[in-house]
Amino acid sequence: MSKYTTGELAKLCGVTVRTVQYYDTRGILIPSELSEGGRRLYSEVDLKRMKIICFLRELDLPIDAISQILKEEHPEKVISLLIEQQENALSDEISDKEEKLEKLRELKNGLKGKADFSLETIGDIAVIMEGKKKLKKMRLMMILTGTPVTALQWFSIIFWIVKGIWWPFVVWIVVAAVWGTLVSRYYFNHVKYICPECHEVFKPKLKEAFFANHTPTARKLTCTSCSHKGFCVEIWGGDDE
Repeated sequence: MSKYTTGELAKLCGVTVRTVQYYDTRGILIPSELSEGGRRLYSEVDLKRMKIICFLRELDLPIDAISQILKEEHPEKVISLLIEQQENALSDEISDKEEKLEKLRELKNGLKGKADFSLETIGDIAVIMEGKKKLKKMRLMMILTGTPVTALQWFSIIFWIVKGIWWPFVVWIVVAAVWGTLVSRYYFNHVKYICPECHEVFKPKLKEAFFANHTPTARKLTCTSCSHKGFCVEIWGGDDE
């Protein structure tokens, strides 16, 4: 079985020799044996114990608390809970950092090609980014609810052609009309638009928005603040409802 000197143990655990000696004086890491010359020698078990102590110190636990935990009948249970808690905390921290990184990347991409960007431009991009996930979720919901309606359309057409029965197609028209009306109202009640001229956020009338020329992210509208007519960027606006 390997034996480690104080210096070797300190190097393996990334601490100073003085730290190892301090833990000895506090009685939480006593060397397994002493050499003939009086040097402290630590075993593999001592090395594992030292690594546990270092981990607990990284959690900001005081020496007295570590000493009490190691004296427990089943210290591994307490340490296991601490490890799980630390793992969850780190996972939350990583998720938070990744979300911030994604926002920075989106802001960077949004500013590309805008040599004369202003605070208003950055503000617009920030607003778009804030509701991007909610918009995506709402559009996904529309696709999922629209899939059965589309399936009914093809079924009714095939049934008409093969069987010569037309009434399922009429049923589809009624269902599609109701679905389209409800979904359109829901959609336009949960979105707003940013005017590229005055940077104001506005909500157009339902009729204008429904029939307006559009892209997946913008719609040609008339701003209610400055009367500019052109493509306005679509953003999430449901939180104000």
